Formats: sequence, structure tokens, C-alpha cells
Amino acid sequence: MTALPDWMHPPRLEGWFAEDLDRLPQAPRHTELIDGALVFMMSPQRSWHGRLVTALTTSLMAQAPVGFEVEREMTIRLDDRNRPEPDLVVTTAPYDPDCTWFSPGDVQLVVEVVSPESAHRDRTVKLRKYAEAGIRHYWCVEDEDTVPAVHVYELDEPTGSYAPAGIFRHTLKRSLPFEISLDLDTLAPGR
Repeated sequence: MTALPDWMHPPRLEGWFAEDLDRLPQAPRHTELIDGALVFMMSPQRSWHGRLVTALTTSLMAQAPVGFEVEREMTIRLDDRNRPEPDLVVTTAPYDPDCTWFSPGDVQLVVEVVSPESAHRDRTVKLRKYAEAGIRHYWCVEDEDTVPAVHVYELDEPTGSYAPAGIFRHTLKRSLPFEISLDLDTLAPGR
């Protein structure tokens, strides 16, 4: 067994904190912090996933009104011990070229495109954590035989948890966080 590189050892007994991610230039791309533990995206990304994230990014950017920004693969600092990196974030934070994370209060929508290695985190762990942080809208995009199905959730503020708002196939029309109309079939790679 080989020894871990020095940078992989937590800087303190309590583990990793959100600000530590900005001081880990050696970490692989897409490193997240979940409950004080580093999570590396080590599996190769499927072409379907990457193309769908790109198509969603382009479509949402084209529809976003003034005051909304669409970012891909940026972390959200949920608290001191959690800084997940969703596939897409719709935020009202003003553009800052040096930004490395967003605050939950500025995030209006989080989109996770489910991969086999991230399925459990996307469907359960992140669903709960984003809701607890007060993020109003969450989409979990599933691959149904190469066609996206978007599971939409809205925050139920009295309970602090997400309520299902629908599963969208072929088309998605939403009025929140802004007017969105997507032809999901054309977003699917190879269609």
C-alpha cells in the first residue's frame, strides 16, 4: 500500500473545513466537501453527462433574466463542513471572476445530473443538504435510456425539506426561479 500524499491529510483532527478547499491546488478537479470529508470524482465522466450539462447550461443562460447567472461546476458553501459541487447553479450573486463558491442565500436553483458514482449522493445526501441550507429549487436529472427525466423539487419552508414538484419528460416548463421552457428531447446528446 502506498502512502497518501501530504496534501490529502486533513489539516486538523476535526477534518476538513470549507475554506480548506481553496488551499488544495493538488486536489483533483471536482473535489467536494461532504460532512468534513473530501469526495473526489474519480470515475471517468460519461459523454452523455458532459453534453447534457453543456446543453442545460446554454439553454438556461439563454433564458435567464437580468440578475440571474448560470454557472457550472461551482461549489456552494452550505456550512463550515459542506461544500458540494453541483453540475449547475443558478444564482443571483453578481458575477465575480475570482469567485470559488456561492452562498446558499444567493443560489436559486441547483441542478445535479445523476451519474452512477454520484447517484446516492445526488438523490439523498445532497437533496437533504440543499434543502437544509434553504436553497429553494433542486433538479435531479436522470438518464432514462439516454433521454433526460428531470425530477423537480421545491423547498417547503415550514418543514425545511423538499417537496416533489413533478417529473418532467420531453418538455419542462417552470415559472420558478424564472420562466423556463426546455425541450428535453433536443437537450439529449445525439438527438
